[in-house]
Amino acid sequence: MTGSAQSTPDDRGVGGNRSSRSATATEAYVAHRNLLFTVAYEMLGSAADAEDVLQETWLRWTTVDLDTVQDQRAYLVRITTRQALDRLRALGRRKESYVGPWLPEPLLTAPDVAVDVELAEHVSMAMLLVLETLAPVERAVFVLREVFELDYEEIAEAVDRTPTAVRQLAYRARAHVAARRPRGAVSAADTRNAVEAFRRAVDTGDLQPLLDILAPDVVFLGDGGGVARAALAPVVGAAAVAAALAAGLGNLATRSLESAQVNGYPALILRFDGQIDTVLAVHIDDGLVTGLYSVRNPHKLSRLQRKTELRR
Repeated sequence: MTGSAQSTPDDRGVGGNRSSRSATATEAYVAHRNLLFTVAYEMLGSAADAEDVLQETWLRWTTVDLDTVQDQRAYLVRITTRQALDRLRALGRRKESYVGPWLPEPLLTAPDVAVDVELAEHVSMAMLLVLETLAPVERAVFVLREVFELDYEEIAEAVDRTPTAVRQLAYRARAHVAARRPRGAVSAADTRNAVEAFRRAVDTGDLQPLLDILAPDVVFLGDGGGVARAALAPVVGAAAVAAALAAGLGNLATRSLESAQVNGYPALILRFDGQIDTVLAVHIDDGLVTGLYSVRNPHKLSRLQRKTELRR
């Protein structure tokens, strides 16, 4: 990175020039903050870690000589990507000792995320889990190219590779994701219908309408992180998932359910004594539920008190 050593900007600093530079740096960072958060979250699947990355991005941004920066947005994305890559490698080591299945941290998203169909698909639980199967640099390249449409030269600077190498990484990542991504177009309406079927099953105790839309190979993942009770292994197959749901309905009946927009799609938030207890997201392929994702780890539920602004 090009820059000169400098402390965090202080608008009370000596001389108008320093104050002006501080204001310019702050204005640029604030203008692009939602974009930078989205980049970091897409790479990490963790809002808490994305926020840490943004703190590091800000600290490094304040040391940059802005006179040497031609494109502030690209430069900030570059800093964020490098910080996220470092964090992603550390996260990989942490996940090796994670108790039970690991799920992305759910975000309460604004309606405009759902309107941007491509962005909604890329931040969905299902897609973030697919991205987890990529190597760190492949994930960074895929996110920057497919989601944010950066050119290969910009990505090359962000990941310290040549443009030719980035093209190869992008090709490999696209093929990897294509083999694992949802089979059909994801419909918000179908997702909403599945969420409502689940709500009716809880309200009435009648599981049949929900069972009718479970795919034969449906997978149920529960993330308790060793803190909250959850299945320690994926539950696979309609019969096994139905049995797990039937066993859990009695407990769910004591909780209040509310519909919400989570990671761009309809989902359910379950509360117990007014506190968020569980987020339940579903994934639909060709009209059938192929994925059920239950996040109960309380450390991953803190951001559901407010909407998160995601931007491309």
